[in-house]
Amino acid sequence: MPSSTWERTLSTPLEPPAEPYDFIGIGLGPFNLGLACLTEPIEELNGLFLDSKPDFEWHSGMFLEGSHLQTPFMSDLVTLADPTSPYSFLNYLKQSGRLYPFYIRENFYPLRTEYNDYCRWAAARLTNVRFSTTVTRVEHNGELYEVRTESGEVLRARRIVLGTGTPPYTPECCRDLGGDFLHNSAYLPNKEALQAKESITLVGSGQSAAEIYYDLLSEIDVHGYRLNWVTRSPRFFPLEYTKLTLEMTSPEYIDYFHALPESTRYRLESQQKGLFKGIDGDLIDAIFDLLYQKNLKGPVPTRLLTNSALNDVSYDEASGSYTLALRQEEQGKEYELSTEGLILATGYKYVVPEFLAPVHDRLRWDGQGRFDVARNYSVDTTGREVFLQNAGVHTHSITSPDLGMGAYRNAYIIGEMLGTEYYAVEKSIAFQEFSV
Repeated sequence: MPSSTWERTLSTPLEPPAEPYDFIGIGLGPFNLGLACLTEPIEELNGLFLDSKPDFEWHSGMFLEGSHLQTPFMSDLVTLADPTSPYSFLNYLKQSGRLYPFYIRENFYPLRTEYNDYCRWAAARLTNVRFSTTVTRVEHNGELYEVRTESGEVLRARRIVLGTGTPPYTPECCRDLGGDFLHNSAYLPNKEALQAKESITLVGSGQSAAEIYYDLLSEIDVHGYRLNWVTRSPRFFPLEYTKLTLEMTSPEYIDYFHALPESTRYRLESQQKGLFKGIDGDLIDAIFDLLYQKNLKGPVPTRLLTNSALNDVSYDEASGSYTLALRQEEQGKEYELSTEGLILATGYKYVVPEFLAPVHDRLRWDGQGRFDVARNYSVDTTGREVFLQNAGVHTHSITSPDLGMGAYRNAYIIGEMLGTEYYAVEKSIAFQEFSV
């Protein structure tokens, strides 16, 4: 069923309950949306979720045809905390009349557009979410948190759950650059304009970069552009997805990783990127096969450049072209590359929201200036008032951005807010031992 079908069915929201709220969730990505689904039926928790967007939207600029999640459908908003929830992906399929086609498809990985549609379907059925509401300040009056919105409204709550997500990251050398370069998150709306250029260069080597490269390579002979793919990585790494590696998305590994010294955790964070930022192995093979196929007719105007770090970029307005200053890391040699179109597949990086400035001293910070996230996902000095979704790779390892661990984290946070375990929280699921 197309996304337009899932417009807000509850256009007239229920009267809000009397303040103070037990908690207010700020930001509605998949993680806080999952928390909204899991807390709505809990009478003991009176919560409200706010988001500045007019409706749910998740990486719509990357809805390439055939692109899918890298986690199975059970990593939906609720199933791994409550398989009986009416907000499950399977119930969405049933209500959409697509349960049997999904079954016959025999593929556990939902399409990205399908997952976004599912989230919109769930959001449209919730009574505890409010879109088009921008938070400007969060203060504390000595007893409660006061959440101030752009409209001048003041909402009071005992706790806050931060779910503002990770915005697109632009390297320092590309800020205030000029021209029409773009982050991969805006790829699809700009694809036609890109393909009208004589050359396109893609910087980055994760899943999104690979999907865009395959998409542009597929149509390279139709439009006649030159296509470059640049990465500082020594090769195009596949996502490591073996089953014993997947046990690192477990409660035991969180316990182990969180207890390590801060310096060790930061070192491991940089080493473990291939565990959640690699490319789907099938896609890597498909790219090679497509290159092989297109080269049968003669050399294809494309270059794949590894070990090449982007050190600087300049833009010439007269020619409408960019000059990339690159360094081949293993050879220690510098070189340049000119291009008209520039796509930065440089990932996402958490930025502490400005609205938290008034409560800065109530929050815990580590030696690197990032949130000191407790094992129970709290970031405030009391350890029970402000909770964080995602943005905790430095404290909770690869489980932080993993969709499959979202329901686990939400079940944990709910238990912390209630003081009792409402949804069963797994303590031990791994065969292997991580610590001595």
